[in-house]
Amino acid sequence: MRNNNENTNAFLIHISSFAGYFFPLGSIITPLILWQTQKDRSTFLDEHGKEAVNFNVSFALYIFILSASFFSFFFGDIFRNINRIDHLDFGHSVSFSGDLFGFFGIASLVGLVTLIKIALVIIASMKANNGEQYKYPFTIKFIK
Repeated sequence: MRNNNENTNAFLIHISSFAGYFFPLGSIITPLILWQTQKDRSTFLDEHGKEAVNFNVSFALYIFILSASFFSFFFGDIFRNINRIDHLDFGHSVSFSGDLFGFFGIASLVGLVTLIKIALVIIASMKANNGEQYKYPFTIKFIK
């Protein structure tokens, strides 16, 4: 059984990723600072810190890619409509092309990925609080 203080600190490392909802890049910076200040205390804290930082960097990368694809769909749809204005018959209205997945689907995927992140952070926090190791799924190992 691990020291209760180590379990609490590992819990705080994982749960600190919610700081990203209060300030930009907080989900990466806060766990990174907590991990860097506590990694020499035990291998348990070192492993949980690496896992939390790797997960949050991976998640930020995934959200960036999804958001970039959202903007490409959105601006592509806008430019297609601008292109159609040249051939506009004033008896008909201009409407979006109906590419609803491009516009709303990517935003829905970002929301779904965010909900998955929240669930995984809570699971990892609870495992760390119980003194167990936890490996986040879909994590790129930037720090080994």
